[in-house]
Amino acid sequence: MSPHPLDAATTPAGGTAEATAAEPSAAERIGSLLTATSSVVLRANGEHHDLTTPVSVHGSRLRLRAPLDAPLTVAAAREQDGLAVVLDLTDVAPVAVRDRVRGRLTLAGRLHLAHLADDGLSVHLRLDVAHAVLSTPYGTTAITGADLAAAAPDPLARFEAGLLTHLADGHRDALDLLTRLVDPALLAAGPAVRPLALDRYGLVLRLDHPQGHRDVRLVFPEPARDADEFGHRVHQLVTAAEQALPTRRH
Repeated sequence: MSPHPLDAATTPAGGTAEATAAEPSAAERIGSLLTATSSVVLRANGEHHDLTTPVSVHGSRLRLRAPLDAPLTVAAAREQDGLAVVLDLTDVAPVAVRDRVRGRLTLAGRLHLAHLADDGLSVHLRLDVAHAVLSTPYGTTAITGADLAAAAPDPLARFEAGLLTHLADGHRDALDLLTRLVDPALLAAGPAVRPLALDRYGLVLRLDHPQGHRDVRLVFPEPARDADEFGHRVHQLVTAAEQALPTRRH
């Protein structure tokens, strides 16, 4: 069975309408993916350049770092108007599940030298984003640099991997309880339940069984502003599941 789009989200009764309907936009997802990564691949002049670098998102401009003598740095230095590049990035779930690739990002823009890094051995690069395309199992969305500039990365993006692995490895009991908030029909085949993704609006569970899988979003009563609030929001969902509170679907 091929992956399905996210099933209708659920949230405990009493959650706000805003929280029930909310999930990140494509531009927010792209900003979050860039913020959380530590390596990218840049294509320029027919060559591939692997960079181990954090990415800082400043509106429609990205900041990267590269060795001073790297071929990419040399190529960018030659182009007064910026080097035309394509950035490739794969979003892989930090928790072991079937089909771990959650999305693929392709971003085009022009790369400029910014300034020499403090170590004297590397440089900061500025990538002006023209447009980007995010492909997931649920569809493909294109955005412009202006769209990215108007969006903000999710505040949990940098912590997602650690939070998901902690939830998967240390809170099996909580995951079992959270399935009470899922449509029972989706649990008929006895799927294995693993956390797949999270953001300030909610938690996505992967329901995996021999014939395929489904992903279900559990929406927080209120968006989480940081990692501490994420823990509180999950606790609220667990409490709702323990008390068998009615759920509202949309």
